[in-house]
Amino acid sequence: VQLQASGGGSVQAGASLRLSCTASGRSFVTYVLGWFRQAPGKEREFVAAVNRGGDASEYEDSVRGRFTISRDRGKNVVYLQMNSLKPEDTAVYYCAAAPVLDDEVYTKKFLFDYWGQGTLVTVSS
Repeated sequence: VQLQASGGGSVQAGASLRLSCTASGRSFVTYVLGWFRQAPGKEREFVAAVNRGGDASEYEDSVRGRFTISRDRGKNVVYLQMNSLKPEDTAVYYCAAAPVLDDEVYTKKFLFDYWGQGTLVTVSS
C-alpha cells in the first residue's frame, strides 16, 4: 500500500499550487483522505480532509476559504488546491488515509493509518 504525493514547489506569496496524492495497492473508496503539513520545528498538523463519498470536507481554520480538497474515487486520487498562498503555509505536506465505516470526516492524526512521503511547499514573501 502506497500513497504518493506530488505537486509541491517554491512559489511567491499569492500564488497557487495543486497537490496530488495517488493511492495504490488497494482501493481507498472506504477511506477518508486527508492532508497534513509539518513546518520546520513544529508538530504535524491537520490541513484538510474529505469523506469517502467526496461530498463533505473539513479544513483547518487558517486555510479555510483558500484551500480546497477533492477526490477522484475512480482513480484513488486526492487533490489539494491551494490558492492565495502565504509564507506561513511553508511546510512539508503529507497525504494520509483513514478507514471509515460511515460518511464522517476525520481530522485527528491518530485515525489515519496510511501516510505518503510528503511534498515540500515553500512560499516566499
